[in-house]
Amino acid sequence: MTFWTFGPEPFDTADATALRRAYYAEVAGRYWKRPATAEEVDGGLRGDGVEQLAPPTGAFVVGRRAGTAAACGGVLLLDAERAELTRVFVRPAHRRTGGAPLLLAALEDAARALGARRMVLNTRLDLTEARALYAGCGYREIPAYCTGPYMEVWYGKELAPAG
Repeated sequence: MTFWTFGPEPFDTADATALRRAYYAEVAGRYWKRPATAEEVDGGLRGDGVEQLAPPTGAFVVGRRAGTAAACGGVLLLDAERAELTRVFVRPAHRRTGGAPLLLAALEDAARALGARRMVLNTRLDLTEARALYAGCGYREIPAYCTGPYMEVWYGKELAPAG
């Protein structure tokens, strides 16, 4: 059995950057129905607000499977009670190995550590695998809490106290 480990990591380490690039390439490519170019990935990551995914406003988590950086996600505090889940990604070669629910649990722990009592997120309807993951981990559809391009469905979950 191959084990997963998860921990906070600066968003700009080599592993975190590679995971963020892979995440953006996948979600953009699926939206455009063609592979994203390196220039498009660069453009998408430029000014994306990732610097907020560090204390005290957020956290970035990297998951490793057998020592390989294989997953990532971020948490951004929206207010004193809510944190937003963002950039949730598992590399394709590591999917269906049990890592995705563990990643969500690690991100929920990070949100609790920042003081959040509720997690929210937005996603697109075409990201069916992500939507199934969220529903399977206790997230339920909620009314829109924000607007913008690529936001088609919103989810929320009350975070049980740690321990």
